[in-house]
Amino acid sequence: MYQSTRILFSAAVIGFGLPLVAQAQPELPEGEGKALVEGICVACHQTDLITDSVGYTHDEWSYLFGQMIALPDPIASDISGYLAEHFPPSGERPAVIVPGEVEITFQEWTTPTLGQRPRDPFMHSDGSIWWAGMYGSLAGRLDPATGEMSEVRLDPTARPHTVLEGPDGDIWYTGNSNGTMGRIDHDTHEITVYPLGNPDARDPHTAAFADDGSLWFTVQNSNMLGRLDPASGEVWLRDMPTERAQPYGIRKDSEGMLWIAYRGAYKIARVNPATKELTEFETPKHGQFPDMGHYVRRLAIDSEDNVWYVDSGRGGIGRFNPKTGEFKEWASPGGVDSHPYAIEVVDDVVWYNESDMRPDTLVRFDPATETFQSWAIPSGVGIIRNMHKTPDGNLVIHQSSTNTVGLVTIGENDES
Repeated sequence: MYQSTRILFSAAVIGFGLPLVAQAQPELPEGEGKALVEGICVACHQTDLITDSVGYTHDEWSYLFGQMIALPDPIASDISGYLAEHFPPSGERPAVIVPGEVEITFQEWTTPTLGQRPRDPFMHSDGSIWWAGMYGSLAGRLDPATGEMSEVRLDPTARPHTVLEGPDGDIWYTGNSNGTMGRIDHDTHEITVYPLGNPDARDPHTAAFADDGSLWFTVQNSNMLGRLDPASGEVWLRDMPTERAQPYGIRKDSEGMLWIAYRGAYKIARVNPATKELTEFETPKHGQFPDMGHYVRRLAIDSEDNVWYVDSGRGGIGRFNPKTGEFKEWASPGGVDSHPYAIEVVDDVVWYNESDMRPDTLVRFDPATETFQSWAIPSGVGIIRNMHKTPDGNLVIHQSSTNTVGLVTIGENDES
């Protein structure tokens, strides 16, 4: 159950047995290597991830797909040669790097199983970093002091979307593809599975523990909110009051209230775990940036219980003050196409990423001065889908596309 073996995939197995979505995809241009790309790359993902990319050099393409699958030469060289010839760097969506006085340090580790698309890492109270390997149906563990990594294999149909630490130190995950919640014993790595018991609740997404020890979770495309009692295994589910709300991220504030981001509606929601009462708040349809469509994927809470959120569709961040009902929004440095995704608050400073920039960026926003600073993320081509602060005030990140888990150490410049 507990494994640390690097797996090298052949073209026959890199798709993890997952069917592709049936929809029209762009045709790849003719050329030497096209058949290899169609037979290997498109066995796992669709062609639009290639055609819609900003393009890369030979070495950059080699690095990118080398983080997804290990291929021998000359196959790897033929694929990177084809991709570099037909999809060279376009210069589109360049990162906007905003200088500033804060210094940070990136550390990144490639996860053992290639192509697993790691996401939602957090630092455990024992100092280890755990992540969900969604495409590999696994949960991973990293010792950042030594770099040692190992993985716990889950049911192949689970495809966990998130992992988090429970009140007793065990690891919990959402079985996004088989409608389950799961628990991994911290010491023995024994797995306990809790079916949701409702065929309409298909895709548990992100989770958070309430103060009473109950586990609350969003069920995104099923448009539900759930609660699991870890002691009894009883699951409670409710439909969201707004149709197609697509509840996504969930966080707890200092008063024990749970806040939910709506990916599919101009709203966020607050839930009282004691009463199960849910209250919705409409977010601005127009703010400091154009209305390009609304995607509030993630949110975070500051020390005053202000709710901070990313608006991926409109390229900005926002703040909601529950005490006054006031919303305020700021445009991200990369603009409306920057696609902010993950967000966290550390010492009342907001951190988030611009996932559509190349290289993608980590952005710092200081609410006290309303100023930004940003950095290019070293692995460069990925998506931070969620990030969490560590007990000592740093950040745990990841890059799904490049198969990495990372730690960002935050420190002030001595001259600042």
